[in-house]
Amino acid sequence: MITKTFRKSLLALATLTALMALGAAGSASAAVYVQCGPNNNGVANDGSIKAAVRTGPSVAGNYECMHLTAGDGFISMADGRTLYSFGFADVSAKRSDDVILDTLAANFAAPTIELQQGKDLYLTLTNVSMAMRPDLFDPHTVHFHGFPQQPPVFDGMPEGSFGVNMGSSVTYYYKLNDPGTYMYHCHQEATEHMQMGMLGNLYVKPAQDGTSKTYGGRTYTKFVYNDGNGSTGYDKAYPLQLGSMDHVFHEKHLGVQPLPFKDMKDSYAMINGRGYPDTVNPDPLPPPAEKDAFLKAQGKEAESSQPVNSLITAKKGERVLLRLSNLNVTNYYTITAQGLPMKVVGVGARQLKGPTGTELYYDTASVTLGGGESTEVLIDTSQVAVGTYFLYTTNLNFLSNFEQDNGGMMTEIVIN
Repeated sequence: MITKTFRKSLLALATLTALMALGAAGSASAAVYVQCGPNNNGVANDGSIKAAVRTGPSVAGNYECMHLTAGDGFISMADGRTLYSFGFADVSAKRSDDVILDTLAANFAAPTIELQQGKDLYLTLTNVSMAMRPDLFDPHTVHFHGFPQQPPVFDGMPEGSFGVNMGSSVTYYYKLNDPGTYMYHCHQEATEHMQMGMLGNLYVKPAQDGTSKTYGGRTYTKFVYNDGNGSTGYDKAYPLQLGSMDHVFHEKHLGVQPLPFKDMKDSYAMINGRGYPDTVNPDPLPPPAEKDAFLKAQGKEAESSQPVNSLITAKKGERVLLRLSNLNVTNYYTITAQGLPMKVVGVGARQLKGPTGTELYYDTASVTLGGGESTEVLIDTSQVAVGTYFLYTTNLNFLSNFEQDNGGMMTEIVIN
């Protein structure tokens, strides 16, 4: 835990350092440069991305855009512990002059990126520095994990690309040719930055979406893949990213101590950045006291660091899609849905089909994911009773919030 005396000292030092840095960076704010669309048509005069082309389900035109910041922040564990973190924040709607002032804005999980096959994605990343670690000068990147046909310059891998330095912006470009469940993370000093929370959901919806296909007596307009016959049709979708953190690693990071990479042992397991019962809270979690105090000292309001919940709801008879992914750097996880039928239709952003087109979908009681893996699972609720079910890890040691039982990597599936 962070002691009150240590917390006050850190907040005082970080506030002073951040204010000095911001005062010196007035002219440097011009380094925030957003790019969006051909001839930059998607950027408004104030540097924000126009609403019509921000990523999401209602994007108009042939391209989509997003502006993320990379920095640090604080997050809350389900047992009340606060952890120092790194992360991304969505600033697509903000003026570019305001973006560099976005301190402690890091989210965990990172903002969900929802895309459409056939479009172009312009993704701007701005590095806003580390408010609580002014001694660090870490670059950051976006690695679109699993993306095929990626030119190295846009891959975010330090070996073949480059990192975005503090106070600077870089725009990544992607041609979205292939639907499926992907994920994204920072690949600069990857083990450290991923353990600290720079992980997020990302998926691409197929061009077949919006057409009408009947399969098994049901008509669908939303699909996992371009299946041709509606076999991957669904009614509701939920991206669920599995992950866990070692609280000792995070506390040593904030304490400016050597980081225990070889001793890393995760103590908090989560889905979409929350442990149970916070996973089923439909509201954004309140910002931790450390973040709130820091921003109030600057005359700002603190926003939630953990806005994404994992509560799954459906009406009896609906088909539910679970977009499962794991970006953990220490563990494999096995996930089961208590008493519910699970059908796997895709793995690694690829539909399960043989070379002649034979469907290779399979029914299962659980799925296991290692770091960097994703899978798509369909749950048909037509033959199950109304009620509340649990989706949880069978790695029973992770059904806790550190020393508090009945928590961790678990959420609820409510069938009405």
